Amino acid sequence: MTAAEQQGVRRGEWTGRWVAERAGVALTGSERLPELVGLALRSGNPKRAHLLVSSVLGKHVPQRPAVVHGAGLELGRRVRELLGEEAAGRAVVLGYAETATGLGHSVADGLDAPYLHSTRRPVPGVPPLGGFEEEHSHATEHLLLPADPELLGGEGPLVLVDDELSTGRTVLNTIRELHGRHPRAHYVVVALVDLRPDPDRHRLAAAAAELGARLDVVATASGGVDLPEDIVARAERLIAAVPPAAAPPAGDPAPLVRVELDWPAGLPDGGRHGFTARDREQLETVLPSLAGQLATALGGAQAPSGVPERVLVLGFEELMYAPLRLAEALAQRLGGDRVRYSTTTRSPVLAVDDPGYAIRTRLAFPAHDDPQDGGSRERYVYNVAPGADGARRFDAVVLVVDDVADTPALHQGEYALLRQLRQVTDRVVLAVLPSHRPALSPAPSQAPSPASSPAPPTPLASPLPTSLPTPLYGPAFSSYRPEEVAWLLKDLSGVRLEAPTEEREEAVQNGGAHYAESLPVEYRPSPEYQELFHQALRGSARRIALAVGTVAETLLRERGPGLVLASLARAGTPVGILVRRWLAFAHGLDVPHYAVSIVRGRGVDRVALHYLAAHHRPADVVFVDGWTGKGAITRELADALAGTGFDPDLAVLADPGRCVRTYGTRDDFLIPSACLNSTVSGLVSRTVLRAGLIGPDDFHGAKHYAELAGGDVSEAFLATVAACFGEVRAEAVEGAERLAADPDRTPDWAGWAAVERISAEYGIDDVNLVKPGVGETTRVLLRRVPWRVLARRGAGADLDHVRLLAAQRNVPVEEVDGLPYSCVGLIHPRYSRGATGASGLAVRGTGADGLAVRGRES
Repeated sequence: MTAAEQQGVRRGEWTGRWVAERAGVALTGSERLPELVGLALRSGNPKRAHLLVSSVLGKHVPQRPAVVHGAGLELGRRVRELLGEEAAGRAVVLGYAETATGLGHSVADGLDAPYLHSTRRPVPGVPPLGGFEEEHSHATEHLLLPADPELLGGEGPLVLVDDELSTGRTVLNTIRELHGRHPRAHYVVVALVDLRPDPDRHRLAAAAAELGARLDVVATASGGVDLPEDIVARAERLIAAVPPAAAPPAGDPAPLVRVELDWPAGLPDGGRHGFTARDREQLETVLPSLAGQLATALGGAQAPSGVPERVLVLGFEELMYAPLRLAEALAQRLGGDRVRYSTTTRSPVLAVDDPGYAIRTRLAFPAHDDPQDGGSRERYVYNVAPGADGARRFDAVVLVVDDVADTPALHQGEYALLRQLRQVTDRVVLAVLPSHRPALSPAPSQAPSPASSPAPPTPLASPLPTSLPTPLYGPAFSSYRPEEVAWLLKDLSGVRLEAPTEEREEAVQNGGAHYAESLPVEYRPSPEYQELFHQALRGSARRIALAVGTVAETLLRERGPGLVLASLARAGTPVGILVRRWLAFAHGLDVPHYAVSIVRGRGVDRVALHYLAAHHRPADVVFVDGWTGKGAITRELADALAGTGFDPDLAVLADPGRCVRTYGTRDDFLIPSACLNSTVSGLVSRTVLRAGLIGPDDFHGAKHYAELAGGDVSEAFLATVAACFGEVRAEAVEGAERLAADPDRTPDWAGWAAVERISAEYGIDDVNLVKPGVGETTRVLLRRVPWRVLARRGAGADLDHVRLLAAQRNVPVEEVDGLPYSCVGLIHPRYSRGATGASGLAVRGTGADGLAVRGRES
């Protein structure tokens, strides 16, 4: 460390004084030891009563990230000098979970060597290479899960890194385990502090000699700990005498902002499965931009006065290195002395709010990563709550977890970590990194026999694209704000894809073209029709808001606040934005929202699914649409997602087709966004899938009609509905509760049955030519060559726009009794060149009267 960094460590009194005076514990040896460690008392660990609390590790004590990373870099450089350039070039670094995962990675940075850390998290599909025991720990088992089994198989030096050497038994267990598999001539043990008594030093040296290997120890400081014989009894008495800590004062929780970091696909989030020089180079390249995203989230519109002065970047158990480097980059971005870094932990430690004690405050919370290794499920974060000293309070906390840990337990419950953090700071930013899931291939010696069990299914069966494209954002693409939605689409705005309806449909019918290969011409709506839209919006805004709230509250109850919204572009996109706005309005959540393409007969955009899987847990993704008709898209979605790990349940505002479980209502009512095309959908076209334009590594395509901005009502639609949120909030919560208890919620596909009856009655051979519901009927009139409209007798103002469109296109509206929908649009069964079947191709069935109805789109 530099002299300035050492001076920073020396600030304040020694944080071991409280334990030293009361329990008779003393440090001996190097004068640097008090600069590097304080003392605390463990709770719940009968194996060891005291705890050395490092001030430079970034685990229990918030510290400047440059100090934490610099401590490891310094040790790595010393190891490089010890080994020499040739041997250092063949070295591999192994760090210990959980406390030394970040330190070991920093040592590997200083040495410029590949890195692996042990883990206590079993990873499905990744077979352990080996394991060992940490005898004094509260959680003893360590696993080694390298993606490349040969990572530890070389003959170069192996560098083992732990935060402290107290006895050396963990290191000895590791060396014996690995030497039996891959003998090597040289081991280097690295620690911040080496406190082994002489017998333990001799034991480790003798074991290395027995193996015929050289063993060196490199430490920042060395010494010892003098303990009284009755230290356990003394500690128990002290712990019993400490009064319970006062709870943080209750108040309104701080805002929670979720930031979607552009973490590169395939870049490991740490060393659990290995981290190479190439990974290191890629991380260094992207850190400045990632820090910029965090800075933006900290200084967003909800922040009371710009970027906070005191910011803590909080990592998560073994996930230490990535949060550390983000904190370091953020500190450089913000300037000054604003940023500190620490992580959560499994270690139970007594908290005493005294300047002479290393652990001033403690927050205990339930584990939120579904641990599978047994033991206690309680976790801790120390020195984050300010306690009695208000000067220690952080203005903002950036919590960095991986997607495995972004579960309802992180968000929900009285003692959930996020809930507690929001009580002790002014702003919480949540950043979720994709947990690295290596693509494994068995080593030749481990190749499975034909009789072996098959490997677990991969999240997506299709091959991973060679590189994932980046999303599109407004205002460059769409009129929506960039934080509202990330479009997983390819921009085709410069490509001419439109044709008049009849010409386009002629090509579809005669050439067998797919409907998604071209676009209908979009027009700016007439003033008469625009006024009809605004009338419909004013009349239905409250009802839509209630449906939005019911769906959002249902999703929150069933999927937890870690959900990720994926709307089906384009009709589902305004709905996804409204659900996102509700979650921010009612719960302070800032959930990610993407728009993805689904094409009948072709399924969901597979590249978009790969993108979602690379950035989120597939199980957290919720697909959103506006309404159901007969359920064709619902079935298309379920078929496309089978076996992928994504949940195929579709969430919609209206489910008149009775084919989904999550809905705001099953009534067929007008959602005004169905009245228009791009001008109510962010000026974005329907999606396009066409060979020659969309390659195997591309998202599906779409166009941005910036020239239609004069008629854009996208924000007006959103704002009008969102203005009703406060009015319907209580009803929405009640609606979600009723929905949760509704035994009739299971889809019965009554809409599909009704469509089959209508098809038979009107002599239509393909049910895909029957478009039930007010939304689908509107689409028929806007985009297809319609045949007729069936309207429920007595249907009122909800169908005014349908009647207007039908009159403009000379399409008869037939009132019928007993119709389960407000209306049904019929596409001409023979000559409608827009008639497309389930495959998306032209239907060549026989029709009822052989007449083609021609008209012009509104």
